[in-house]
Amino acid sequence: MRELKDVFVHPQALCESSDIGPGTRIWAFAHVLKGAKIGSKVNVGDHCFIENDVVIGDNVVIKNGVAVWDGVTIEDGAFLGPNVALTNELFPRSGFPKGLEKTLIKKGATIGANATIVTGITIGGYAMIGAGAVVTKDVPSHALMYGNPARRKGWVCVCGLKLLTGKARRAVCSCGRAYIEQKQSLRLL
Repeated sequence: MRELKDVFVHPQALCESSDIGPGTRIWAFAHVLKGAKIGSKVNVGDHCFIENDVVIGDNVVIKNGVAVWDGVTIEDGAFLGPNVALTNELFPRSGFPKGLEKTLIKKGATIGANATIVTGITIGGYAMIGAGAVVTKDVPSHALMYGNPARRKGWVCVCGLKLLTGKARRAVCSCGRAYIEQKQSLRLL
């Protein structure tokens, strides 16, 4: 294994991958398998597990107790809260492998603590998943989702604030960004 430059690996973490970008921090009791690809300035919390066929972009935060299984891709700037549960088989049975499903968490998405993400779906860019939600289908970009099963309860801005859409289906965030709602999606103006 090559020496990792500008990567902090806690002495009580196990990091087998050499494909990790500079500025990344891997904290105590985390385990990163050999095939994992992790970008720059990523924070991997205590007690995390990252399997082989995983791609994690830059500036991602993975809080304590998250297992990232084969087939999961997490794009730049995503945030996974403590104990987020990701899955990678729809019909798991020991001794009867059916093939792994792929899960994509797009740029800037936030997943709250203890949320469960069922495999084979896409979490859209800058979507926000509430704590404890159970996500069973694709999530549009900028969607605010919570509940069991998770349902869209509104929209959020790139900055993370909830948007209020009026009769014209337009919203302006206090940060200055403007959006329009079209066919169950949100578009930045």
